[in-house]
Amino acid sequence: MERSAVLLSGGIDSVVLAALELSETREVWPIHVRTGLAWEEAEAESIRRVVTSPPFVGRVQPVTTLQFDMRDVYPLSHWAVAGKARAYSEPDETVYIEGRNISLIAKAAVFCAGHGIGRIALGPLAGNPFPDASPAFLRAMSQAMSLGLARRVDVVAPLAHLHKDAVLRLGATLGVAFDATLSCNGPVKGGHCGMCNKCRERRDAFRDAGITDPTTYEQQWAG
Repeated sequence: MERSAVLLSGGIDSVVLAALELSETREVWPIHVRTGLAWEEAEAESIRRVVTSPPFVGRVQPVTTLQFDMRDVYPLSHWAVAGKARAYSEPDETVYIEGRNISLIAKAAVFCAGHGIGRIALGPLAGNPFPDASPAFLRAMSQAMSLGLARRVDVVAPLAHLHKDAVLRLGATLGVAFDATLSCNGPVKGGHCGMCNKCRERRDAFRDAGITDPTTYEQQWAG
């Protein structure tokens, strides 16, 4: 059985990705890379909920947590380190974190090389505007990791042709427990703040997918 390391954040995209990898008869290794960002403890709690919920419970490898502290290259004032959530109406471009996928893939690839895992899956979607989510970048990282580790490492983005509403519909067919997921860059008590642009994106996606949103939001945006 092919082994697949899924970069898991606890968000809808990565969780549906993990469910897809599992449905395609791959041995799924969930990996959470902590780099010093403000919401990582809430992410970890979400991941704990996810892997003990359908369709994952008893069917995936234990979660591997890797540490790769980036706070020596991001200033302490950086929005993702300081926990300054992006406003509800701000576009997706404002959540860009320089080098995010470079650091996640590099750390995961070294782990994979030591565990006989030849596939790293991550969850960018259609319309992703960031340079480290492009097909050219992922191909280049596959080549670089394979060369540098002297073994084949395929870096793939199986959901890159889908928008978030389509990902939700896919997740529903795979039995994903959406209420276990977390899509927020300003978590409150480990849950959704309701006031950041990731919460807006989540609400909009459930609406567009025609799926009831099971999320409890700390606050409701009044417009």
